[in-house]
Amino acid sequence: MLGKKLVMKAINELYGVCRLDHHQPVPEWAKDSNFYSITRTFEELSIVCSQEYIPDHVKCEKDWKMLKVEGPLDFSLIGILSSISTVLAQRKISIFAISTFDTDYILLKSKDFDNAIEALSNEGYEIIA
Repeated sequence: MLGKKLVMKAINELYGVCRLDHHQPVPEWAKDSNFYSITRTFEELSIVCSQEYIPDHVKCEKDWKMLKVEGPLDFSLIGILSSISTVLAQRKISIFAISTFDTDYILLKSKDFDNAIEALSNEGYEIIA
């Protein structure tokens, strides 16, 4: 676990988490977003991007907001996602996490966003706009 609490930045945009067939090429609309994450597995092509670019016919879970853990974070740090998810789980808030080389992004349903910020702030996390 971390010795000090982290700073997180609230990203004021709505995102969608999409599922496409794993054989499909990466669609161009996904790349129009300022933030996007693309993961291809053996079973699916998963895309997270700004929901404004997602076509209506795409299987998608919309209305996610994002907190960015301010980084870069050292790979030796232990328990970052665990500590954040524990605080949120105590409030019955589900997360969708994306990790990159430099940091972590926590997606939360927009209806839970304010509650999540309050819960994390109460535990000493600094949330910046």
